[in-house]
Amino acid sequence: MDYETLNVTLDGPVATVRLARPDKANAMNNAMWHEIRRAFEWVDATPAARVAILEGEGRHFCAGIDLEMMAGLLPQIHDDCDGRSREKLRRVILDLQDTLTSLERCRKPVLAAIHGSCIGGGVDLICCADMRYAAADAQFSIREIDIGMVADVGTLQRLPKIVGAEGWVRELAYTGRTVEADEARAMGLVNRVFDTREALRAGVRKIAAVIAAKSPLAIRGIKQMLNYARDHSVADGLDHVATWNAATLMSEDLMAAMAAAQQKKAPEFRD
Repeated sequence: MDYETLNVTLDGPVATVRLARPDKANAMNNAMWHEIRRAFEWVDATPAARVAILEGEGRHFCAGIDLEMMAGLLPQIHDDCDGRSREKLRRVILDLQDTLTSLERCRKPVLAAIHGSCIGGGVDLICCADMRYAAADAQFSIREIDIGMVADVGTLQRLPKIVGAEGWVRELAYTGRTVEADEARAMGLVNRVFDTREALRAGVRKIAAVIAAKSPLAIRGIKQMLNYARDHSVADGLDHVATWNAATLMSEDLMAAMAAAQQKKAPEFRD
């Protein structure tokens, strides 16, 4: 697939989706929003891709939504009827939300590797990843307040559940202040901080390789169960996982893992 704003590659079982507008600090223009969704639909649909890494080219991970795209919204939603204009804007927002939700819909784990600045829409984006890892120079900011708007594509909904402390999210959203990598790790926004960007890339690829060696069917099930449990009660989650395992537990992956354990060797699974 050809992309204007991304570089998408597959190295063995690990797909890499790289934001590729380094001259614009990977600001998310209209093309990038659509291509992110296409890329993760491709990862989801490609059996050989067992795990995905999301990263950025250049000095920064992502500067958020492109302000030129914001400025172009008015002609896009124009209508002589105010109600219809507002309805068009709502549909635009819902479509942007759906773009980022494509990371969650992707059945494969998505690991975000963040360096430099991660601002506004970039935070919305990484909140949809399964795990987040940072270089020591990474900085995070929920910057929408500084342009007089409410963050509307996922940060306010997902971040409280990631860090487990609503007070942190309120402070960051109300003030727009910058969070350094070590503080982001302390609050639970990122799993681990690496000293350099090179160490970040190597470390995240090592983690991705470990995941890719596990049962693909079980990994997909774990992701679905965790996402479901986040948004439902414990009772609902238990019922859901019982249904999943009733349908998939007796798989060739289970047999391969048990046989490999008996033979004291690493199991091999098909895609």
